[in-house]
Amino acid sequence: MRKYISPRGSMELMSQFEVKRLKHSASSELYQLFRRCSLAVLCAGLQSDSDESLFSLHQDFDIHVIQQARGVKLELVNPPAKAFVDGKIIAGTQELLFSVLRDIVYLSNKYDNIKNLDLNKPFHITNVVFDILRNAHVIAKRHSPNIVICWGGHSIKQHEYLYTKDVGYQMGLRGLDICTGCGPGAMKGPMKGAAIGHAKQRNYQARYIGLTEPSIIASEPPNQIVNELVILPDIEKRLEAFIRLGHGVVIFPGGAGTAEELLYLLGILLAPKNKNNPMPVVLTGPKESADYFTEIDKFIGRTLGAEAQSKYKIVIDNPKEVAQLMAKGMAEIKQYRRSTGDSYHFAWELHIDGQFQQPFNPNHKNVSELLLDFNMEKSELAANLRRAFSAVVAGNVKGETIQLIKEHGPFHINGDKKLMAMMDKLLSAFVVQGRMKLPGSKYIPCYQVNK
Repeated sequence: MRKYISPRGSMELMSQFEVKRLKHSASSELYQLFRRCSLAVLCAGLQSDSDESLFSLHQDFDIHVIQQARGVKLELVNPPAKAFVDGKIIAGTQELLFSVLRDIVYLSNKYDNIKNLDLNKPFHITNVVFDILRNAHVIAKRHSPNIVICWGGHSIKQHEYLYTKDVGYQMGLRGLDICTGCGPGAMKGPMKGAAIGHAKQRNYQARYIGLTEPSIIASEPPNQIVNELVILPDIEKRLEAFIRLGHGVVIFPGGAGTAEELLYLLGILLAPKNKNNPMPVVLTGPKESADYFTEIDKFIGRTLGAEAQSKYKIVIDNPKEVAQLMAKGMAEIKQYRRSTGDSYHFAWELHIDGQFQQPFNPNHKNVSELLLDFNMEKSELAANLRRAFSAVVAGNVKGETIQLIKEHGPFHINGDKKLMAMMDKLLSAFVVQGRMKLPGSKYIPCYQVNK
């Protein structure tokens, strides 16, 4: 089966050179990246946590870029049937498909030949993040601060999912837009709830922003509500994009990925230069999830201290209060950025140290050499803990890392014995609670914490 798809959304015209780089070639790394990300988008809404299962189901899928004088078309070969209704591609899927083309082409061409660009320098990395978001048209000057970042697990229980919808609904009623990792679970629920709240308020310009990256998009395909999709080059730039684009953060129950995101955020908020920079952060879930947040809070208190705990508020079983806290936070951020001259739409003044920006390659050597000790500075400990949890995430869902684990066994995480015991307890709780894999999947740990 072959389908021909025309551009829709934020895709610009492509040059002949750009099309040539994307021509079908089994040896082309760029083409294979484009193919994998496109397949993930065409499977939007799929409940998956492994790119292996996704690609094994669609081995005969292919995609070609066809250059025409008036623009480009995509030729889809054996695409997933769920992306179509009565033979016509779903409009939202069509938009996201061209978002993939836009970002893959842009990233492959833009930075290779910039002589003065140094991706070892924090300010240069921040400018790259800004440039990618601007090119995707997600930095919108027409709005006052109103974007809430929602983090949480892709594998959550039904009552937790319904709670994320309730919180999203309350935020939608208050005109707040939603930005998530764009996948299922706690990434989908707030968007779905907010869509109802926005509809009741006749808000026809509501935004449901999804930020992802190539190595995770196939294991967490975008949900169908996302109307603005951006593919960042790596997890570190994705995390920076979240907190520079957003104006408040709501964290729902999750697993290792959620712990990674929280540690990243706290490590940045603990920097002395960010002391006066307001960022409302709420950890929330239904009453049945209260113990989850108790464990998280204890872990943060014992590793990063009381100052880190002061950077967030825990709200149990009260969606309305969560939304009210976010709405109040928007007003405070607007006032602060007006007084400092910072942009409403991209937090340039937020200081992010280079250790939170440099990509971490999760392999056995790098993981085993991570320094995890109570005597470290809190920001450095947060950065390394973030890397450790990132390695667990990669070992759970990213195809290349899963293959490493199969070949060489689990990652070995080393450090202070007391700290390792705490980390092992937290990760074990995630396993017992079924937060590492989707329901029905047997979880074999990809890590070993050496106590």
